[in-house]
Amino acid sequence: MAGVQYRVVVHRDMRIPMTDGVLLAADRYIPIGVSRPPTILIRSPYGRRGLFGLAYGRAFARQGFQVILQSCRGGFGSGGELAPLDEQDDGLATVEWMRAQPWYGGTFAMHGPSYLGYAQWAIAPFAGPDLKAMATQVTASQFRDAAYVGGSFALESTLSWSTLTSLMTGPLSGAAVLFAPRRTQRAVLSGRPVGELDLVAAGRSLPFYQEVVTHHADPAVPFWKKRDFSATVGEVDAAVTMTGGWHDVFLPWQLKDYAAMRAAGRRPHLTIGPWHHADVRHGRLANLDALAWFRAHLLGDPSGVRASPVRLYVTGAGEWRDYDDWPVPGTTARRWHLQSGFGLGTEGPGPSFPDRYRYHPARPTPFLGGPTLLGSSEPRDNRRLEARSDVLVYTGEVLAEDLDLIGPVSADVHLRSSTQHTDLVVRVCDVHPDGTSLNVCEGVRRLTPGAPPSDDDGVRRVEVEMWPIAHRFRRGHRVRVHVASGAYPRVARNLGGGEPLGTARTIVPADQEIFHDPGRPSAVILPHAAG
Repeated sequence: MAGVQYRVVVHRDMRIPMTDGVLLAADRYIPIGVSRPPTILIRSPYGRRGLFGLAYGRAFARQGFQVILQSCRGGFGSGGELAPLDEQDDGLATVEWMRAQPWYGGTFAMHGPSYLGYAQWAIAPFAGPDLKAMATQVTASQFRDAAYVGGSFALESTLSWSTLTSLMTGPLSGAAVLFAPRRTQRAVLSGRPVGELDLVAAGRSLPFYQEVVTHHADPAVPFWKKRDFSATVGEVDAAVTMTGGWHDVFLPWQLKDYAAMRAAGRRPHLTIGPWHHADVRHGRLANLDALAWFRAHLLGDPSGVRASPVRLYVTGAGEWRDYDDWPVPGTTARRWHLQSGFGLGTEGPGPSFPDRYRYHPARPTPFLGGPTLLGSSEPRDNRRLEARSDVLVYTGEVLAEDLDLIGPVSADVHLRSSTQHTDLVVRVCDVHPDGTSLNVCEGVRRLTPGAPPSDDDGVRRVEVEMWPIAHRFRRGHRVRVHVASGAYPRVARNLGGGEPLGTARTIVPADQEIFHDPGRPSAVILPHAAG
């Protein structure tokens, strides 16, 4: 980090009282020689020492900010019981305590990725005018839709995070991030019902995991209502900068937060790189971005803030580009139709019979690459997946010139299924001249009786919201689309019988038909960039 480097002193293990009398532990990092500097508040469920202390405490204090690094309720020295995603009351109580301290300089900012960013959104609209800035990374104002992506339970992410937090207070705390994915993998291969997988992964029932399994994606459920802050994003007066990754599990909802701020007349900054959620590469860039942002909005020095509010890394092209907004102005949404003979193109489909496949929950369609919470989500060669009989593969012609696709992606698929309970998974891949087929983006939609409705022939028109992209398909490459009904264990198997998620055991295979004729033109909608 640039700028004057201050020596730092740390006041450890401060006790901050909450409204119910519980004491939360915090460390205060102080730049020596700076009188009542602006404060950066960081609230974490993952501890406050080690790398957290270095990257968030000392790094910012050396630049002239004082930092409050607090452990959330129920962990790392803080009292009370762990209460995942229930951060509003404790966050606001911490702000009130901070204001009452003689060292408080009258302004503060908030910083941090993932859960730490979510904790910012929980209090930002209510924190008062002295909250001047926020720096959020790979996060969103609500995690419900990421837990039930497209209505389908995000098994791997939910189970791995629940397992991770259960290990952090035990003897494996130092290596929890390594053990949690392994234990999750063992659990999802066990064949046990979804509601019992925490017993395999963590050795005990995990309350948060059980709550999420029980409370489906309905935002009206009280469990989710108190953990959803998306409705108040537009009310945040603080200046916000966001960092995301094209392969991050929270990216679609982070972009919804950006859109909400824009709709409210705000001007947040947005940076999206070629990263996944647990990717260490975005950490240093995010800290540099946050430092420049905080200097601009707390110290009146905007020299380090870029002029363009949106900066995107275009995968496939290997370059950063600056824009005025998201979605990028000048893009055109075009339909790429599924064609007879497993072709794909922008021309309308001709008369054809539907393509068929059988999805069997006992042999669930896996996924290769794609957004997950822990571990690497970088693109992978999908040819092994494409060889399965339960995956339909549609491929375009060889591109005569580079094709840049930048923006939201969706699918519009006409499906007839033998069961009312099924999933639809759609994926876009970049096929290289040597045949390598790398996943670019995907989406899933869970179907239930009547949603979406079917026509007189039992055909349902299914819209699938997919991950957004900024990707160049190079000359000589081809665009490819997968259609399937599973992405296990990224999302839980749809067993097909309509039983409750946690206890479902009955397996009903699904015979699927995908239509692509003039009356039922299935397609992916891709954002063609101008120029």
